[in-house]
Amino acid sequence: MARGKIQIKRIENTTNRQVTYSKRRNGLFKKANELTVLCDAKVSIIMFSSTGKLHEYISPSASTKQFFDQYQMTVGIDLWNSHYENMQENLKKLKDVNRNLRKEIRQRMGECLNDLSMEELRLLEDEMDKAAKAIRERKYKVITNQIDTQRKKFNNEREVHNRLLRDLDARAEDPRFEMMDNGGEYESVIGFSNLGPRMFALSLQPTHPNPHNGGASAASDLTTYPLLF
Repeated sequence: MARGKIQIKRIENTTNRQVTYSKRRNGLFKKANELTVLCDAKVSIIMFSSTGKLHEYISPSASTKQFFDQYQMTVGIDLWNSHYENMQENLKKLKDVNRNLRKEIRQRMGECLNDLSMEELRLLEDEMDKAAKAIRERKYKVITNQIDTQRKKFNNEREVHNRLLRDLDARAEDPRFEMMDNGGEYESVIGFSNLGPRMFALSLQPTHPNPHNGGASAASDLTTYPLLF
């Protein structure tokens, strides 16, 4: 039974269109390979699907560059000339942008000002004022953060100091401890000159004997508290 003739028009169904494209592409590549082997021809096929996917075939005896170079020589045209001109134009624009940026940098350093008009000088001054304002705001923010950090450290140290003083006051109010200047059951307050100005060390010794030492006095068990004023 002969196969019916297929009407050549766009296939509306997406799935059927993709299947047909895949089958006919493979068949076309097969024919190109047969031409290459049977006739020693150089064949190149470049295809883009409806989704933009590239498929290509080129004879094993030639590369893509060699194929296009031979095509240019045969036809007598330069495929890369327009592309090269566009690249040269883009390079020129980039050089102009780079030159202008370097000039603006020198102007902000106080150089190359002779060619500027009064209006251009005024605009440059406004830009410099804005830049200085932004830098100043950033500087103040950094200083404020540093001050806040130091204030937190100071508050923490003061809290530790106050806690030590409260602990010392609580021990002083303990009936087991007393304060005497000289010749008593307790040692006097001993000042240490090497602890710095307005800093003293207080050594307290309990009056009661240490029961764990057989009733001997715990003269060697001294507790030292630094006092900061």
